[in-house]
Amino acid sequence: MYAVVKTGGKQYKVAPGDLLRVEKLDVPVGETVTLDEVVMLSGENGVDLKPEAKVVAEVTQQSRHKKIRVFKMKRRKNYHRTYGHRQHYTELRIREIQA
Repeated sequence: MYAVVKTGGKQYKVAPGDLLRVEKLDVPVGETVTLDEVVMLSGENGVDLKPEAKVVAEVTQQSRHKKIRVFKMKRRKNYHRTYGHRQHYTELRIREIQA
């Protein structure tokens, strides 16, 4: 059984026991999160579109991704800038899918 959930403007395919990194959620580590926006649900009897389905997950980590380098340059103008960026994320362990 798996579900497709929407969080942070993105869609993720999840199954019970999966580890998932999503955009930062303001929830402390160890708490449970209920993801209400289930786009699709797949089970024993095929694919369903159930609006009342929910996914329960536990927050395992709050951290930041690896640094990316952003380089800007305008040729022949003696302009170049380098920036770095680290995106925050929340790591979730999917506990169960409630249909």
